[in-house]
Amino acid sequence: MQWLYIWIAVLVISVIIEALSMQLMTIWFAIGAICAWIVSVVGGPIWLQLCVFVGVSILTLILTRPIALKYLNPKHEPTNADAVPGKEGIVVAEVRPVEGIGQIKVGGQIWSAKPEDGTNVIPVGTRVQVLRIEGVKAVIRVIE
Repeated sequence: MQWLYIWIAVLVISVIIEALSMQLMTIWFAIGAICAWIVSVVGGPIWLQLCVFVGVSILTLILTRPIALKYLNPKHEPTNADAVPGKEGIVVAEVRPVEGIGQIKVGGQIWSAKPEDGTNVIPVGTRVQVLRIEGVKAVIRVIE
């Protein structure tokens, strides 16, 4: 009778850990615990309960984890913004951070820009390096 409570405890702990981590770490054990609990309810011996727990946990892990990871962790598709940081460009419209205006040309593309320090006005024709992309603006630094 105590195994009924042990399987419920394993189930609850597994679900709590899964809810906290959201990494598909323990859901397999929760499913195994449910199956072992059912075997316990119908009067199965302890060795059968343990075999069902281990077997179902491993089987669900093998069968469902690759599918679940495919849908939970979709591949990152690179965009134009991923290629811009680290590249050099030239200011084509004066960058004035107070007004929030200014543009640079990097690799044939025009980007809105702002200086990394947020204060300096950068004149047209200045060579700059893109540090990162924030929203739709390139954060830039003047190349000395």
